[in-house]
Amino acid sequence: MKYKKLTKEQIKITLDRLTRFKYTETKYLRVFTDILTSCMIEPAFKKSDLNKIDYSKIAEIVSDIINYSVNSDRNEDLNINNFIKNYENHIFKNNENTQKLLNNSINYKKAIEYIDNYDKSNLRWLKKITEIKEYNETVNINLREKYALKYPLEKVIIAEGITEEILLPAFSKFMGKDFYKEGIQIIAAGGKNQVVKLFYELSEEINLPIFILLDKDAEENINQIRPKLRDIDKIHLVSCGEFEDLLPKHLIVKTVNSHFKNFLNISEDDLNQNLRMAKILEELFKTKGLHEFKKADFAKLVRENINEQFDISNEIRSIVQEIYAK
Repeated sequence: MKYKKLTKEQIKITLDRLTRFKYTETKYLRVFTDILTSCMIEPAFKKSDLNKIDYSKIAEIVSDIINYSVNSDRNEDLNINNFIKNYENHIFKNNENTQKLLNNSINYKKAIEYIDNYDKSNLRWLKKITEIKEYNETVNINLREKYALKYPLEKVIIAEGITEEILLPAFSKFMGKDFYKEGIQIIAAGGKNQVVKLFYELSEEINLPIFILLDKDAEENINQIRPKLRDIDKIHLVSCGEFEDLLPKHLIVKTVNSHFKNFLNISEDDLNQNLRMAKILEELFKTKGLHEFKKADFAKLVRENINEQFDISNEIRSIVQEIYAK
């Protein structure tokens, strides 16, 4: 066989994609397929050819390509590989075929040396586990708590929108619980129907508990979720409107006045309208001649202004407490 080396950037992308929170078989096959179709010279592979090759053979060839790319001989020390395999099996419900992909001989310790910038939590986690001598779950958790690595994951939160994804970790951290230290992954599904779809998928694929956060108008969606709800899963239905409606008005005022202090000053009276808070802010931005109101951008501004316990409403505090409840 003849193949070309992966570049340093390709090595980083490979390690990143292999250690993300995604279903094991899907991510491994995608990464391995990309490597085989781009690096193999002789024989040259098409994606259609790979359907005929056993997963064990795919894992073997890809391991050789990666190890060749990092100037490593065949990897005989598989402690890290076994540790990663056990972690993937702890998180996901992997079949026998997927075990073949996990039984690879990639030299992770050597490959991680080719990365200069550990800008993602999964890569920082991989870097730390390549530095330890003892591979077990207790050490893994201790590393996560010490360095705020987020991995290994303990729980998944599915929320409707980006506001929750940005602000829930911030509120939680101010209350003394760091999502990255506690191993919590939050996902913005992009709407209540997408929450249901994502929960259906994840509840079939993962062994971790799932916390579902829905807006007030999602009662019907809860009825769709309940039949598949496991004992380890929980649902919280926002008591009124959307997550933005749970933000204390003084926090919103503080955020707006702090960011637009040179040409705008509002009071809580400006927010006392019989509309959802997102709509109020959208209209406020429009009438005051500000830039377009975008939930994600505003949530980031709010996050910067959380600096006292009074900034956390009772329901947000309750949601955070429910997330950590056993």
